[in-house]
Amino acid sequence: MPHLVVSISGHGFGHVAQTAPILNLLQQRMPELRMTVRSAVPISHLRSRIHAPFAYLPSEGDIGMVMSSALDVCVEDSCSAYRAFHANWEVRVADETHLLLALGADMVLSNVGYLPLAGAQRAGIPNAALCSLNWADIYRHYCGDDAIAMQIQSCYACADAFLRATPGMAMERLPNLVPVAPIAAVGSNRRDELDRHLMLSKEERLVLVSLGGITSRLPIERWPRIDGVRWLVQQGWRVEHPDAIVIESLPMNFSDLLASSDALICKPGYGSFVEAACSGVRVLYANRADWPESPALNGWLQQHGLCREVSRNDLERGKIEDSLEEIWKASRLKPVIPEGVSQVAEWLKAQLLPAG
Repeated sequence: MPHLVVSISGHGFGHVAQTAPILNLLQQRMPELRMTVRSAVPISHLRSRIHAPFAYLPSEGDIGMVMSSALDVCVEDSCSAYRAFHANWEVRVADETHLLLALGADMVLSNVGYLPLAGAQRAGIPNAALCSLNWADIYRHYCGDDAIAMQIQSCYACADAFLRATPGMAMERLPNLVPVAPIAAVGSNRRDELDRHLMLSKEERLVLVSLGGITSRLPIERWPRIDGVRWLVQQGWRVEHPDAIVIESLPMNFSDLLASSDALICKPGYGSFVEAACSGVRVLYANRADWPESPALNGWLQQHGLCREVSRNDLERGKIEDSLEEIWKASRLKPVIPEGVSQVAEWLKAQLLPAG
């Protein structure tokens, strides 16, 4: 029984959105596969997305970037956190190596922490990275091209492959880059069921508001009412608005809610953008101009989905009625097919079969 150890970054939910559909399909094609998931993401969210059986280990395989909100990077705090993380790098790698050997890992898949890759490489365990970004390029953008950047880069470059999801950063420095098609879990449009549950008329619109797992919120309680529009918001935001509906109160999962919505309001993020494009859902987004992944994400969605950028100020004030009307009037595009799920699952299966 081959054992796949999967590391998933806790820096937002996009890393889970990329990894979960692959693990679900891989388990269907390899029912004998044993999986351990290591992540700082709450296990409740992991299990809502990963339907295949897995063992869970809390883990911090990467730092990501320190954020003050879903849109704002704390640059100095991030650079300090990286210096502390790498100050005892050799000890960290040795501990990681020991853990992976103790787990009996036949392969390590990381999205997209680099410490698990370093540990696997030292242990002689096959390993691969999967993501639309890598922390070496993100780190260079904010903190500079120094010895830490080189250590991070080496972990990715020495992996058996870096499976770069589309859309994604160019990653021109990686010799082992393997581009793959878009990855997403596509939900079912259950709008009729949702309308009955909420007692909505056919003319009313549902707009899902999501910032992708980073601890942050929008001041929706201060938004003006828009006739016929309801906002789907997470319970933790504690929004008091006459048109707000709590997501957790609804009898369906997030992917189905997204596919059943008339629009998504979000920041640029892989999971949000690709799942919306694959579900044919229109998008309003506030740009993250300084985030290195944003140009690739924005350009792809503008080509393959129906979207409009709104200013951060307008979004915080809820001044978005005209933008919503613009995207609702536009002709619907053909949904994107997430062929990357099957591509990566087959690649992993080929790597794991010798171990079985």
